[in-house]
Amino acid sequence: MTSPSALDDAHATTRRITTLSVGTAFVLIVLKAFALGASGSVSILATLADSTLDLIASLATFFAVRWAAAPADPEHRYGHGKAEALAGLVQAGLIFASAVFIGWEAVQRIFDPRPVTAGGWAVGVVVVSIAVTLWLVWMQTQALKKTNSLAVAGDRAHYAADLAANVVVLIGVISGAYLGAPGLDAAAGLVVAVWLFWGAITLLRESADHLLDHAGPEEARVAITAAVLADPRISGLHQLRTRMAGQVLMVQMHVDLDPTLTLEAAHAIVVEAEQRIQAAFPHADILIHADPRGRAEVHAARPEDAVEPLTIQSGPWS
Repeated sequence: MTSPSALDDAHATTRRITTLSVGTAFVLIVLKAFALGASGSVSILATLADSTLDLIASLATFFAVRWAAAPADPEHRYGHGKAEALAGLVQAGLIFASAVFIGWEAVQRIFDPRPVTAGGWAVGVVVVSIAVTLWLVWMQTQALKKTNSLAVAGDRAHYAADLAANVVVLIGVISGAYLGAPGLDAAAGLVVAVWLFWGAITLLRESADHLLDHAGPEEARVAITAAVLADPRISGLHQLRTRMAGQVLMVQMHVDLDPTLTLEAAHAIVVEAEQRIQAAFPHADILIHADPRGRAEVHAARPEDAVEPLTIQSGPWS
């Protein structure tokens, strides 16, 4: 059970924000290429290389969210949502490559410093880049509030890293151009490389969790349990499983009902429970199996695969 209109709105939002991301990356590349030609700054080179990879990563995200939005078909019964996680892996790999390139160049420049020229142009371009990147990150944050898209989250992660990196680059350019300390410019490039490397590790971990069907957050499990047990006719639930497929939260569980209920009555109770979950998680795909109270059996390929019942302590849903 899913809400098609909510998913359609989310997919439209991701399409818009990824188009904006690609356009922003292209503008930043043009600006930074000009600044590099004018200044020869290694920190400008670092941020230019990063923006070039950002464009590639944004293009991967651009196509991934469109693929992820494709409806389910006979070969992909659960849809194509994990395309977003694949885009995250591409982004992480590109960020790793960027970090290695920038770090190597920075180390070379530390031992062989070169002067930074045309500092005014370089500083101006970096300031504009910071403003443009800040605006894009803000727009992506607004989109994430509506979609919770892993691909957009990954895109925002590396642009947020760029934002901090550009501040470091600004310090490096000013140091090299106006303080006569080109070694600081190279050191700033090295800081950017370390920052990018850490961001890549975080993104890689999140994408891998998604692809390996990592369970949803514990808060979601508690909220789902509270929604289901809000109906006193449901005496318990077990084998609650959650995972993400793109922007869709996949939920399945077994609930305990009065064994004397008719099939129609049990069905109505289950549908109401699904609607309560849907109200809290509009992008959820929900499957609930009704068990006669006291007669539940393990429904798993192997007994050890069964998920233990979620024990609820005292609280508003107990």
